[in-house]
Amino acid sequence: MSGTETLGGMAEALAAARAVEPTAGDHVAGGHTHESACLNCGTALVGSHCHACGQAAHVHRTLGAFFHDLLHGVFHFEGKIWRTLPLLALQPGKLTREYIDGRRASYVSPIALFLFCVFLMFTTINSLGSSFMPTASTTVDAIAQQQREDLKALEARKATAKDPGEKAEIEGDIADAKASIEGLEKLDTNDLNFNLGDDNTDIEGLKSSPLIYEAVKIWRDNPSLALYKVQTYSYKLSWALIPISVPFLWLLFPFSRRFGLYDHTVFVTYSLCFMTLLAVVTMLAATLNAPWLGVFGLLPPLHMLVQLRGTYALSWFGAWWRTWFLSMFAFTALMLFATLILVEAGG
Repeated sequence: MSGTETLGGMAEALAAARAVEPTAGDHVAGGHTHESACLNCGTALVGSHCHACGQAAHVHRTLGAFFHDLLHGVFHFEGKIWRTLPLLALQPGKLTREYIDGRRASYVSPIALFLFCVFLMFTTINSLGSSFMPTASTTVDAIAQQQREDLKALEARKATAKDPGEKAEIEGDIADAKASIEGLEKLDTNDLNFNLGDDNTDIEGLKSSPLIYEAVKIWRDNPSLALYKVQTYSYKLSWALIPISVPFLWLLFPFSRRFGLYDHTVFVTYSLCFMTLLAVVTMLAATLNAPWLGVFGLLPPLHMLVQLRGTYALSWFGAWWRTWFLSMFAFTALMLFATLILVEAGG
């Protein structure tokens, strides 16, 4: 993603987040009630905001103030982000319950946080680029380079070998290494990016699902275009994960009168925020070859366990068995989402 595209994506994410979190970035401190009437609707002002339309009493008219508001909206969220993230990571059940029960002034709303997390994840993916998702050609090149280094070592051993039998064995290894390197250099890596043949006979079975058939065909014919389309639709349709996931969570409380679809939607959205941020941290840690990377695999079910218990006031056992089912439901929801992306990419 170029710098211009990154700024454009940030503007898009901020506009969406601001639409659902309208007070983010507004100034509530004293000293901003210079007008006697609201400049938006004309209502007499009492306090720092208009009680009729909600607009801030003082409207900035300087370029510096414009960029200050931009940075304030991105990084500050009126301080809400710094109160929301610790709870999201350590006490997700409390955060979800607080928001559902109406104590919201201190926290970023789930949908605003979700939009920003999704933007951050896809920005990270595009920034890491090929270092995070190596292509078949880069993998083949790395293998060939390693074999060239091994060949040099074999030739050095041959030069110092005195025993005829050992020298003959080394010569055989050298011949094998040269043949392997020659084969790698002739290999058409385009065929490795998607393991399908030159014609359509190997995907004939997919014709019963025309959209998926076309998506697979596009992937085979132009892997780079297919990857671009998958990333684009994944970003644009990321919101679909919420309605896809909510019915599965409802199945864990099908006869509950206390908890309804609204509760489940807030739960799912905050949970997706955590999983998205975890994906960002995992990608960054992977670039550093962190040895403890595998520990991150334990965090999703642990987070779901803690969030279930805190949100729905469950016992540890009640939260535990629901976590097992929720983990399977989450996998199913991801598969449905992947199918949706595949269909859209092939459309």
